[in-house]
Formats: sequence, structure tokens, C-alpha cells
Amino acid sequence: MNFETFEPVYEAILVDFGFDRDADEHARDVAAELSTPFDLSRFDDWSGRTVAVAGGAPCLHEEAEIHVAREADVVVAASTAADVLLEAGVDVDCLVTDLDKNPETAVELTSRGVPVAAHAHGDNLPAVREWLPRFEADHALSTTQAAPVGPVRNLGGFTDGDRGAFLADHVGAGRLTFPGWNFDDPDVGPMKARKLDWAARLLGWLERRRGERFAVLDGRRERVRKEFEALLGK
Repeated sequence: MNFETFEPVYEAILVDFGFDRDADEHARDVAAELSTPFDLSRFDDWSGRTVAVAGGAPCLHEEAEIHVAREADVVVAASTAADVLLEAGVDVDCLVTDLDKNPETAVELTSRGVPVAAHAHGDNLPAVREWLPRFEADHALSTTQAAPVGPVRNLGGFTDGDRGAFLADHVGAGRLTFPGWNFDDPDVGPMKARKLDWAARLLGWLERRRGERFAVLDGRRERVRKEFEALLGK
């Protein structure tokens, strides 16, 4: 995924949420000052392999969901999914986070040589300033939803979870699985619910680009496709 392809989606997200592009770009620029280039070739061994992109829904605690992650060749954890999996004895190969829930886990993982994709956006600038300097720089990949600058990359995606899927796709992952996802989680607030709607739309877009069908979208695939196309004016 390159930014030219992603930009129309980003613009639709800005309109839908009323987000400030200037704020996203300012956070990106701060992240760029605090980051060093990350060598994506270290993910070359993900190529063609099964990658579990673990979400942080409560269902991740279920043994069946843990099993999906455990059986994958590579595990990418979104935010607090990393804590659940580590507690269950499942190694995490990459954490994707916007630093809002478990930044201490992110720091600990980079200290152990585990890559962390840390996202800078208009609403988390204080966290970016506080936590990025604490990471082991060689293991920190800074990301943005705006145009990439310097060491800050945009590989596609919006929420922690779907950004993990786009990252895996970007580096050539084979099959993608999705333990710990629940687009209909009744315990999330209205804003989070809207973000989950966008995560579903983006995964629908990604599976179409990949020629793959993600089981996590069964039962909603056609609806999210129509929503995605309507929001992009297609």
C-alpha cells in the first residue's frame, strides 16, 4: 500500500469523523523528529506465511481464539491483545498501537527486540512525545495516517487492528487470520463503534485487493463493501 492509493480513503475518514488533517500532520512531524528509520526487510520472513492479526475484543480470552493465534506462523497484536497473548504464553512478533492503553508493554517489547509500530495522529500527540523516546529505537516503526515523512511510514489502515493487517499485507504475508475481533462488541462507546465500522470496511477493501476472504467478515461482507464505496463516492 502506498499513500497515493490510501489517500482517498484517508480523506473519507477525515470527513466522516471531522478530524483535523493539520493535527495529524503535526503529530507525524513530531514523531519524525523522535524516530529513526525502521528496516522493513526484517519482516521478510513473514512472506507467504500465516499471520494472525489479533484484536483486543474480550473474545480473545477464549481458548479457541488463543489457539488461532498460537497456530499462526506470525502474530501481530493490536494494542492490549499483546498482553492477553503474552499472558497465555503466545509470542508476539509485532505490536501495533497508538499508545492509548498499554504503552508500558510497547516499551518492554522493544527492549526485548520485538518490533512495535507506534502510530501518531492528531489526538495522541502528548503520548507520542512521552513514549516514543522510551522505545529502543531500532525496534520502533513510527506510522501515520497522513502522508509519510522521513522515517514515519504510512502502510495503510486506520485502527490498530486493521493497520496490523495492512502491515502484514505490505510485507508479503500469506494467509491472514483474525483472532480476538468483534465488530459488534456491545461494551464499546459510540466513537469506538464507528471506528470498528471503518475497520471492517478497510478489511473488506484489503481482502478484495488480496483476492482473499477473511472469515471475520462473513455475514457483513456485502454491506461493508457498499458502505465503503458510498463513503468514497464510488
